[in-house]
Amino acid sequence: MKKYFLPFIFLTGIIPVLLFSSCHNRKEEVITKRIQYDVNIKSPHPDYDWWIQNLVGPQREMLVKAILRGAVSGKFKVYDYFYQPLSRQAVSRILTDTIAVKVREPMPPYAIRDTLIIKQIGVKDILRLRFMEAWRINPKTMQFSKKVEGIAPVARLLDAEGNVRWQPLFWIFPNPKTAKRLQHSR
Repeated sequence: MKKYFLPFIFLTGIIPVLLFSSCHNRKEEVITKRIQYDVNIKSPHPDYDWWIQNLVGPQREMLVKAILRGAVSGKFKVYDYFYQPLSRQAVSRILTDTIAVKVREPMPPYAIRDTLIIKQIGVKDILRLRFMEAWRINPKTMQFSKKVEGIAPVARLLDAEGNVRWQPLFWIFPNPKTAKRLQHSR
């Protein structure tokens, strides 16, 4: 019995302590509690490799559809850029782009008329996603971890003069406490 006692203590006591301490020796440090940046999800450069600044078409469309459907249906709580909640009706209005232009009539007297061009923002217009993240790093291993705090679809739109403008539409925060925290930090 004594000859089995010492190995038993060793296996049940010392080895788990060593394993536990070696597994939890990773000490992460906060790099930033909040960083925000845009990511292209459709490559602006056709010469790049397919995976650079790009999600493959079906996956990109599936992701953007899920974001838009969830926002319009009320499945996801949606916020504006001041972190205030938006209604489903407000989201629908955001997804409608209105441009005022002056149009000259093609026939005499060639009058200039103010015209509104109304366009629905759709899946094909969302070419970027804006991320809000928290970053941590283990300086010994350089293992980096990022936690997505918020995501915003960004649409590529044209103004009245034909200039490209990038418009973030709304925020979705996976954790509802994030919006409350951000509202109080302003």
